[in-house]
Amino acid sequence: MSNAVSSNPSSFNVAFLGLGVMGAPMAGHLARAGHRVTVYNRTASKAQDWVRAHGGHAAPSPQEAAAQADFVFSCVGNDDDLRSITLGPSGAFAGMQPGAIFIDHTTTSAEVARELGLAARERGLWFVDAPVSGGQAGAQNGSLTVMCGGDAEAFARAKPVIEAFARAVTHLGDQGAGQLCKMVNQIAIAGVVQSLAEAIAFGERAGLDLHKVLQVIGKGAAQSWQMDNRGSTMIEGRYDFGFAVDLMRKDFGLCLNEARSNGARLPVLALVDQFYADVQAEGGGRLDTSSLLTRLR
Repeated sequence: MSNAVSSNPSSFNVAFLGLGVMGAPMAGHLARAGHRVTVYNRTASKAQDWVRAHGGHAAPSPQEAAAQADFVFSCVGNDDDLRSITLGPSGAFAGMQPGAIFIDHTTTSAEVARELGLAARERGLWFVDAPVSGGQAGAQNGSLTVMCGGDAEAFARAKPVIEAFARAVTHLGDQGAGQLCKMVNQIAIAGVVQSLAEAIAFGERAGLDLHKVLQVIGKGAAQSWQMDNRGSTMIEGRYDFGFAVDLMRKDFGLCLNEARSNGARLPVLALVDQFYADVQAEGGGRLDTSSLLTRLR
């Protein structure tokens, strides 16, 4: 494949597709790093707002956004959203130059990552599946953890650009490995959030000062990111921020589907998924995932 990346290693033409709560700040970090950014969003007014705030350009389609880009980034909703911005005559793949690299930060199935990796190769392009962890705060602070799958050469070229909004960027293996790593991440989180919710609910019934309790146990073996970042807000009953229950259930569905294929057993994840379904049924689909505590109060 030819190499479409410009000769100046510090500044590139980049496109960013999808300007939601994650994508908009990620694209902003790319602009602040000195890259020439063209953005696309399905709701065009969001792209115009981003340009007013950060400069650069807005394009009316993924194909036009990607036309001159060395690197094309995306952060959209799900498998179908990703297909819609990559494939077809108005998709990014139709506009990208040979050797350009598509980096997808959407949390999707490993299957679609492999599908689009193959489609990209057939067009002389590279595709890196690169889901992230760190949430909205991580996107805003430029401190995301990025888990990548795909060709090692494409990853090596993309890594310095991704680092504009990341504190850790790691290559995990072949196409789809990034998405599988993100599934491991979500599986590990599931039981931690539920256990923290149960601990807080128990402490409340026992009449303890929970803020003091978390300060104490947070210095020992019970410490976790969830406790450090969500413990106080859970005690106070504040959930109008962070990673939404609806999105977590989408991710859990990906994990459960993959487990059915590879034979893994996920009893805790399946149980916590049903607890999140209870939160959704009470109208809490857009609340932060720490809202599991609402079931126990």
